[in-house]
Amino acid sequence: MALRNTELARLRDGSFDVLIIGGGINGAVSAAVLAGRGAKVALIDRGDFGSFTSQASSNLVWGGFKYLEGYEIPLVRKLCVSRNRLIKAYPDNIKPIPFLATLDETSPHPVWLGMLGATAYWGIGSFRTHAPRYLRPEKIEKIEPVVNTEGAIGGIEYYDAYLPDNDSRFVFGFVRSALDVGAAAVNYVEFVGAERRGDRWHVTMRDVDSGGEPFTATAKIVINAAGPFIDGLNEDLDIRTEHRIVYSKGIHLVVPQITPHHRVLAFYDDTGRLFYVIPMGRRSVIGTTDTRVDTPFTEVDDEDRNFLLDQINHRLDLPEPLTRDDVIAERCGVRPLVVKTGGGEQRDVDWTKLSRKHEIETDEADHVISIFGGKLTDCLNVGEEIAESVERLGVPLEKDTHSWYGEPAKATREEFYRQARLMHLDDLRDKPNVEPLSDRLWRRYGRRAFEMLDEIRQDPAMGEDIIESADYLRVELHLAAGTEMVTKLEDFLRRRSKITQVIPESEVRGSPGLHEAARILFGDDADKRLAEYWGDH
Repeated sequence: MALRNTELARLRDGSFDVLIIGGGINGAVSAAVLAGRGAKVALIDRGDFGSFTSQASSNLVWGGFKYLEGYEIPLVRKLCVSRNRLIKAYPDNIKPIPFLATLDETSPHPVWLGMLGATAYWGIGSFRTHAPRYLRPEKIEKIEPVVNTEGAIGGIEYYDAYLPDNDSRFVFGFVRSALDVGAAAVNYVEFVGAERRGDRWHVTMRDVDSGGEPFTATAKIVINAAGPFIDGLNEDLDIRTEHRIVYSKGIHLVVPQITPHHRVLAFYDDTGRLFYVIPMGRRSVIGTTDTRVDTPFTEVDDEDRNFLLDQINHRLDLPEPLTRDDVIAERCGVRPLVVKTGGGEQRDVDWTKLSRKHEIETDEADHVISIFGGKLTDCLNVGEEIAESVERLGVPLEKDTHSWYGEPAKATREEFYRQARLMHLDDLRDKPNVEPLSDRLWRRYGRRAFEMLDEIRQDPAMGEDIIESADYLRVELHLAAGTEMVTKLEDFLRRRSKITQVIPESEVRGSPGLHEAARILFGDDADKRLAEYWGDH
């Protein structure tokens, strides 16, 4: 908690060039690019970083193949270019992966048209992935026996990318980058109000974790990166915009691994919408749905579960159908979709045809920048456009050297792996079907992984697992306590790691190691944080 207390002290009565409200992917990437280019930046979120929409994605980095149905070719091109940049910049955190789409007579498109679209998609993406291929039903059955090919008329395999870890950890990577270059970033700080005086905003905030009196910081520019809550925040700031948000609810179910093969399985559901089976380590993720809702606060209900389980059971050839008892965890969130203001109420919008594009609006009179919509794949574009907007509002930035994103240099990576081999790091594990420790530590922590090697050399106990079945080392807990602003136990279990996404929560709660994890993370506040967690769950 020391890091958070330090950042809170910097925020109180602080004076900044830019104050960003909202710590999802849009706010996090804005903080990283602006701080990385020399601006004095503050970032706040009333929850944890990446704890709302940005923790409920499909963990995919893709160019939007389905947007070709609406002939949104410029958007698909933009997303494919961004996907390619992310794959290049994050070779260990973002991995190319094949998608196998199985079509039958009820699918909305014939196989030949799907193959034509996949080939066009490959070209729009500058041919940077493997070429798509057509698969006969017999071939599908051979390479993926779990797929029910009865009634299938063929399949298409094309490529996109995915996050081996979780989406919210990817978001936190941008927050950590911003912190590393001087930004003040604090979770669990809510916006209370703001007033424009002269050439600065005076923003009142409150620490919602520890309570206390509201406090104020000032900034030349306010960035509204509140995601699904952007419209309400603009009302509070008295800002009028050309766009607004409507909500589409999506859910995912995490189940035991359906197929050991490293690919995404794609199917059309009974409504004609694509849904997927996505790898998550030793688990599989089924989703997503698309339901119009009027509020950003959603949860998985029986109708959602039954729909997805029914759809997947009809399309797979499993020894036993999946049931609710097989569901390990659930993911639920809303997509903030962009529409024009003045186009009627939400119920009048044909939200099923809306894409995940983003729009950035700048109020030049009041110096407020609003980020509408977007998705993980588009994050670098959002960051660069935000930097341009900030410069237009009079805050000078240093030249963009692109050092605000991406993994460390290849030579740094090679040195880490050399040291890991010398100390036989991967020999610390004898678990089956678990990736090598060196791969996992480097992907999650980059340069900070060197510190872990030193800690394990000095004390071999640091290389031991703490929470049974969680695949998480004692040394990782110590690093998280000092550098990752873990404020509540769920921040660690759900977002800095994906423990409660791959292990049943009842098993996590019953683990003796959970108490030690809490002591490492929170010290004297361990019992309080455990009580909070058990009370919320």
